[in-house]
Amino acid sequence: MWGIVPAAGSGTRIQPLAFSKELLPVGSRSDEGVERPRAVSEYLLERMLRGGADKICFVISPGKSDILQYYGGAYGTAALAYVIQGQAAGLNDAIFRALPLIRPDEPVIVGLPDTVWFPEDALAGLPDDRFSFLLFPVGRPELFDAVDTDEAGRVREIQVKSQEARTRWIWGAFKMPGSTLHRLHALWRARDRQDQFVGTLVNAFLAAGGEAWGVRAGQSYVDVGTLNGYREAMRLLDGSADAGLQEAHT
Repeated sequence: MWGIVPAAGSGTRIQPLAFSKELLPVGSRSDEGVERPRAVSEYLLERMLRGGADKICFVISPGKSDILQYYGGAYGTAALAYVIQGQAAGLNDAIFRALPLIRPDEPVIVGLPDTVWFPEDALAGLPDDRFSFLLFPVGRPELFDAVDTDEAGRVREIQVKSQEARTRWIWGAFKMPGSTLHRLHALWRARDRQDQFVGTLVNAFLAAGGEAWGVRAGQSYVDVGTLNGYREAMRLLDGSADAGLQEAHT
């Protein structure tokens, strides 16, 4: 199973940094008994491994060689690969850069490397044989991609940063068969690559007869791409947030 990590963005919301935003130290880890800072993207990689990924592809820009230097060729039990997005052209373009590596019969997970979320094993609850979104409840869904589902969990619409969001459940990661990723890529190309956001492309996919599902297995979600989000992530990881913390803050 592949994991795709789109990491080519410039991270303007939290700059200036002297390194890629995906390497921002958030929390710590034990390295042979020594406590060391942990890069924020490690949280996603750990969750992908727990979700079954054994191969992970970073999509990076030409100036982000520090990510390659930090991770090298493997993370835990997963082999790592790197592909280049030559210029910023949206999240869909970044994800599809990994397409040549992925066979139609291989499941694939996509997540965002500047987020921290719980539970850690939530990706394991997504099926391999259907397009499914891991959903999290947030307080301000208008800042994210809200996923409107019916009672059975079938996705009706993704509302991209909409002030009229009908639900507070947003997607934090998603999983699909490789064949579905190839179908999405073909649709994206047929639409002249106009869709920069996952949500608008998925809405077109649904309108064309495709299906997607939402799984409300997420509990806490923090976008670390802003200074406030960084502070919230530190509180969440330190265990100092209230017991009722179940939403993202920006």
